[in-house]
Amino acid sequence: MPARSWGVLAVLCGAIFLEGIDVAMLNVALPSIRADLGLSTGMLSGVVSAYVLGYGGFMLLGGRAADLLGRRRMFLLWLAVFLVFSGLGGFAEEGWVLLLARFVTGVAAAFMTPAGLSLITTTFPEGRLRNRALLIYAGTAAGGFALGLVIGGLLTAFGWRWVFFAPVLMSAAILLAALPLLKEPDAQRPPARGFDLAGAASITGAMMLLVYGVVRLEHPADGLPLTLAAFAGGLALLGAFVAIERRTANPLVRLGIFRSGSLVRANVMAALLTASFFGFQFLVTLYLQELRGWSTIQTGLALLAAAADVVLAPTLTPWLVNRYGNAKVVLGGLLSGLLAYALFLNVGLDWAYAAMLPSMLLIGLMFAFVYGPLTIVATDGIAEEEQGLAGGLINSSFQFGAALGLSVVTAVNVAALGAATGPEAGLSALRTALVVPVTATLLAAIVATVGLRARSRAEERVPAGV
Repeated sequence: MPARSWGVLAVLCGAIFLEGIDVAMLNVALPSIRADLGLSTGMLSGVVSAYVLGYGGFMLLGGRAADLLGRRRMFLLWLAVFLVFSGLGGFAEEGWVLLLARFVTGVAAAFMTPAGLSLITTTFPEGRLRNRALLIYAGTAAGGFALGLVIGGLLTAFGWRWVFFAPVLMSAAILLAALPLLKEPDAQRPPARGFDLAGAASITGAMMLLVYGVVRLEHPADGLPLTLAAFAGGLALLGAFVAIERRTANPLVRLGIFRSGSLVRANVMAALLTASFFGFQFLVTLYLQELRGWSTIQTGLALLAAAADVVLAPTLTPWLVNRYGNAKVVLGGLLSGLLAYALFLNVGLDWAYAAMLPSMLLIGLMFAFVYGPLTIVATDGIAEEEQGLAGGLINSSFQFGAALGLSVVTAVNVAALGAATGPEAGLSALRTALVVPVTATLLAAIVATVGLRARSRAEERVPAGV
């Protein structure tokens, strides 16, 4: 790989690392933010939800905008927006300022992330070189979230505002490096033929309402009619979007892209993967901090073993993919995750960390073997003028799955706990909620098995020597 290509990859990996570490650091700092600004529980939850709404709502539009308006242009513009509004969050003295800052930061990430992914898939030729770049990129993304838990705990000890100012410094460094390194592949951009405003408005509204409905699942007894209305409105707008795309001459999303069985399966597995992990991470945080009394730094260090994919993704995974193919590696990773979550079902109040460590390491294996190969499958064989769309789809699936996993485990945990109190009741409710990540990973493994069998049948139909 030429030195310039390494530089491009480093810049794009820096951006996805920034996105992961930003989310993780804020999650650790939330209690300190509430104590300092006097925020209510609803406002504090809204700070998290605002980012999710911006990210999930605009991700698909962001991916297509990269294809139509220029990948480099979108990446640099929205990286700058990310920088500005992250800094705004650091200066916040009122809850509404934090809400605004996190929503716009989420929107910026929704445009920046698929633009960065499509820059990789259009810069590196399809095959081993692109696969290696994508696996390094995926490992960096997961590593950002894992390391963010530890770094967020350290920064919060100095003051929660540094959780917002640190991304500003990182964004500035990445922006300065990106300006000379990134090139705009104008020759790959389709000619401008009008922008599908109706399609853009309907899909963005649909995604925001669906994500909002998922977030509200965390509070099943609080306004069920509003939750159902959000889902109904989201599905109605999604139906309108499909109707618009079928009729418009210049669709925002070419619906034919969903005829790719491998792309659809990859997106389903992506949603289930993050649903299982983020749900599990939330439950483990509750277990360590509320039931065991561990500090935020101790909790972050305990979860650090799950970041083993930072080392494995760019080293072991490419070798396995080249030898066995993406489908088998993905299935092996999902089975590792299934074992990890199953081992945690019998968690006790007196467990030593040594008893938790196998699950953490197996989760690291799962991410190393699943996250990157799924990204490869979701973008392989897609025309270059639709790489941003493919990137937006897979990132939307990752984001939607994360929101769904958090909401469902929260709802199950609250329902199982009921009015009971005490450590034993909390542990029992947590064990019940742990069934959610087990089930999600099992479903993903079934989808992977179906895909593997479909691929085997397709290979059998190809004549020998072809």
